Amino acid sequence: MASPRPGTQTGTRLYSPEERQRRDASVWTLVQGVLAPVQFLAFLVSLVLLLRYLASGAGEQAAMLSVVVKTALLYLIMVTGCIWEKVVFGRWLFAPAFYWEDVFSMLVLALHTAYLVAWANHALDGRGLAWLALAAYASYVINATQFLLKLRAARLEHAASGTSLQGARA
Repeated sequence: MASPRPGTQTGTRLYSPEERQRRDASVWTLVQGVLAPVQFLAFLVSLVLLLRYLASGAGEQAAMLSVVVKTALLYLIMVTGCIWEKVVFGRWLFAPAFYWEDVFSMLVLALHTAYLVAWANHALDGRGLAWLALAAYASYVINATQFLLKLRAARLEHAASGTSLQGARA
């Protein structure tokens, strides 16, 4: 029997009963649930600092360093998310239930990494770095929305099945 296409699940279920049990029992579900809002808060603070810098020219160093902090949190949530996928789905990345979210996460990582490379090598001036950071942040917002929609789908699945639901990674 062929495996499902990437990004699809067998039937309409996001998790098999075994995957749901592993998800609910995993400490990595809690880790994701804590890191996601922390990263979002760092994003909001950094976004304000970047917009302030672009509008007034003030606070360049704070704005640039805030992107580094946000990017470090992104790497942390991505690594722990890979561990979470391995525990729940038996794959480090690109599990069918999260295939498209993971694909888009690669763009998010690439843009954030491009920022770090440009920042470390002084390849762009402050305004160029700020605009690159904003492009990375736009991709992050899209990716975060993907995961929030997946969480909503998991909650709806939970409501329909009457089983437990925990975690930020849906």
